[in-house]
Amino acid sequence: MELNLRSNCRYAIACPTSMGVRITPDNRMAVHNSNHFYMQATSAESNVLTVASSLGRECLVLTKFVKGSPIAQFIKSDLRSRNINYEGAEVDQGGPWGFRHQFNIADSGFGMRAPRVWNDRAGEVGRTMTAEEFDFDRIFGVEGVQILHLSGLIAAMSPETTRFCLDCAKAAKQYGTLVSFDLNHRATFWKGREEELHDAFHQIASVADILVGNEEDFQLCLGFTGPEAGGKDLSGKIESFKGMIGEVMAKYPNAKVYGTTLRQVISANEHLWGCLLHADGEWYVEEPRPIQVMDRIGGGDGFTGGLLYGLLQQWEGPRCAQFGWASGVLAASSLNDFAQPADEKQVWDIYAGNARVQR
Repeated sequence: MELNLRSNCRYAIACPTSMGVRITPDNRMAVHNSNHFYMQATSAESNVLTVASSLGRECLVLTKFVKGSPIAQFIKSDLRSRNINYEGAEVDQGGPWGFRHQFNIADSGFGMRAPRVWNDRAGEVGRTMTAEEFDFDRIFGVEGVQILHLSGLIAAMSPETTRFCLDCAKAAKQYGTLVSFDLNHRATFWKGREEELHDAFHQIASVADILVGNEEDFQLCLGFTGPEAGGKDLSGKIESFKGMIGEVMAKYPNAKVYGTTLRQVISANEHLWGCLLHADGEWYVEEPRPIQVMDRIGGGDGFTGGLLYGLLQQWEGPRCAQFGWASGVLAASSLNDFAQPADEKQVWDIYAGNARVQR
């Protein structure tokens, strides 16, 4: 794989993120008629780190906390349990109507009842992050980071986090850190800021070494043209995505790795799941196959986390694609919205279809 990973770094992956909590009804019930919920600490970016951190690689989130908040304490404890370090300013709540950590309220769906997600993010403390709150020279220069992972979710949250992600990318490139960018378009985040965010996403994509996103992400975030989303079988998506990436490579030649997942929903409990990876001038395709789903949220983050772990291990393209595919399946097999492998063997057993009991 033609990626120049820095050596002698403390951190394998670092990411800017806004941590919050997700609450999910027990027993795959819907939110509106449930009274028992499971709570977890979450963010799309920390979900990606959890694959590598669970497998022994030291990782770091750059974030922000509400001082004295029990939710902040819950988040810190959860990150420590996942072997993820954290840095971030602590700010006063400012009273009951001040800052807080976001709540993501979502059920898992069942059968033909689709999952539903409700984001409750007013007053979110992570929206106010700035580069001045972090010592980039120490983090990227002295301690060292092999890969900086950026997500379109944090990059589009607010004008402050947009600038923060641009500053993170600039610092990473200054010290030879690779940049991974998962485009992750969310229409509600972009409303009223389209021109500003197109420019910011273009700047990040221009320095990215690894670009991840589905066909619609590349169209909506970076302005590429292509067929409308939805209504197309997965075989058609494969060929269409390959054609689009040819255009992406011409516009963003710095990137050496491009990836996407393929998903067709049969029911809330069963999906067809595949992925594509372009690296070293070759396409690697994991054809979609049926998987059983406990909770679909985080499958894409699991894929990205598995892909980045493979790149850190300096595996060849096919193994990176396979590990990414299986890490996405692992995330979908858990109520947590991240893949937390016990060891590499667990992931490779998933890829091989080996669900026999391990004694």
